[in-house]
Amino acid sequence: MTKRELRTYYLDKRKALSPGELEAASERICHNLFSNFQLEEKKISLFLPIESKREINTYKILEKAISFDAHVAIPKTNLDTLEMKHFLFESIDQLETSSYGIPEPKKGKVIAAEHFDFVFVPLLVMDVNGNRVGYGKGIYDRFLKKCSPRCRLIGLSHFDELVDSIEEIHKDDIALHACITPNMIHRFE
Repeated sequence: MTKRELRTYYLDKRKALSPGELEAASERICHNLFSNFQLEEKKISLFLPIESKREINTYKILEKAISFDAHVAIPKTNLDTLEMKHFLFESIDQLETSSYGIPEPKKGKVIAAEHFDFVFVPLLVMDVNGNRVGYGKGIYDRFLKKCSPRCRLIGLSHFDELVDSIEEIHKDDIALHACITPNMIHRFE
């Protein structure tokens, strides 16, 4: 399948999830994450969910990571330049919802890409080689290129299955190291 076909299929599959199914998947992903990765005192990038896109509820991950003294930064996207900055999360009052429905920080201390230990990446689907399909603007790929080689790039997916391959892998697409799903962890290293 092409990226466009995969994008359409998995967006529709997400829409078919009930609120209870989405919340249960989000809780299981949070459990799998903290059962398999040590985030204590690490610098992490964590996206917050676009509710209209039925993204994984990452607020539970945010709360738990902070309780482990992780330094959590939330991305803010400039849609004119397709670049992201990450701001250290200090409080819920720091957030505002963008015109695209993305909870983003309006201010705060910027953390540069090369300082992250973990980046948790939104996606629609992944293949068995760690390639992902997102929303198609390449915003995360631009950011991931700037991360240190020691940084672990980890996708969060609603669905356990991977596709065999994604057509149209571009030279600028960045493969991830792992993907956490409700029932498993796929590792691509």
